[in-house]
Amino acid sequence: MLQLLVFVAGVVGTGWLIGATNPPGEWYAGLAKPSFVPPNWAFPIAWTILYVLIAVAGWRTFRREPRGKAMLAWAAQMALNFIWSPVMFTMHQIGAALVILIGLLVAIVIYIALEMSRDGLAAALFVPYAAWVAFAGVLNAAIWRLN
Repeated sequence: MLQLLVFVAGVVGTGWLIGATNPPGEWYAGLAKPSFVPPNWAFPIAWTILYVLIAVAGWRTFRREPRGKAMLAWAAQMALNFIWSPVMFTMHQIGAALVILIGLLVAIVIYIALEMSRDGLAAALFVPYAAWVAFAGVLNAAIWRLN
């Protein structure tokens, strides 16, 4: 149980820290955005829920095979996830952020595929995450196109 708490605290805490140190700010507020952009308050709620799901899935994988391919895919998606905000909101690189999101979605799909036959719950925990990242990719692409 302690290991699960470490995963949840580590993923959620790192996500919050990155969010707090790389806020959208005035630059993002000034960008043209598509009509389907969610309200700003929705992002921290969605990401907190997703980070808990990501942490639980990672913990389940780590317990079974800490050095396996699925854990490597989990770590890769986490790295890509955490680098997106600095690239988008601090460096203002909309196109590069989109490339990161595409790589992130690929890593998520690989994780799901690897876990599907071994741990269906871990794979299922990543499905809402895949959907959110796919939506974020469409949103990122629309912002890139509009600006």
